[in-house]
Amino acid sequence: MTDIIAQLKQGNEAAFKDLVARWQGMVYNTALGILQNAADAEDVAQEVFMQVFESVGNFKGESQISTWLYRITVTKCLDHLRKKTRKKRWGKVYSLFGQQNELIIDPPDFHHPGVQLADKERASLLFKAIGQLPESQKVAFVLQKLEGLSSREIAGVMDASVSAVEGLLHRAKQNLRDQLEDYYRNEE
Repeated sequence: MTDIIAQLKQGNEAAFKDLVARWQGMVYNTALGILQNAADAEDVAQEVFMQVFESVGNFKGESQISTWLYRITVTKCLDHLRKKTRKKRWGKVYSLFGQQNELIIDPPDFHHPGVQLADKERASLLFKAIGQLPESQKVAFVLQKLEGLSSREIAGVMDASVSAVEGLLHRAKQNLRDQLEDYYRNEE
C-alpha cells in the first residue's frame, strides 16, 4: 500500500481510483454507523476522499492507510454532526411539537445495511440509542461493533490510549443498557 501512497503523491489518478474502490465501503459504512443517514454518509464519504486527495502529501506513513482513513472519516462525521446540530437546534425543538403544542417524538427509522435482524423494531431502537451516545462513545462503539476494529485499532483512529478506548466502550455499553432496559423489561 505504500506504493499507492507514492503514486498518489505524484498525482496518479488511477492510484486514486484504486484507493477509492478499495476503501469506499469501509468509509461509507463507518459514516453511516455514526451519522445514521444514508445521504449524509454519502456526502461525508465524498468529503473524506476529497480530503485524502488534497492532503496525501501530509501522510507520513506512520500509521496504516486504514487508520488514516478511519481518522478522517470520524473527524468529518463529527464535524457534520456539529454543523447539523447548530443549524437545526431551534428547528429540532419546534419540530418536536405538533399544532396543538403536544409533544411529538418520532425520529426517522434508520436501517443500516449490515444489520440483518428479523426484528427491525429492535434494530431501529438500538440505532436510536446509539445515536444518543456522547460523540466519543458513539465513535468507539461504532468502530468496534459495526466495523470490527480492536481496541488498539480504535485507539489509533481516535488518537487515544487503549485503556481510554476500553473505558469509552464500557461507558457506551452501560449507557445503551440503561437506555434499553425499560424497553426490554416491558417485552418480558
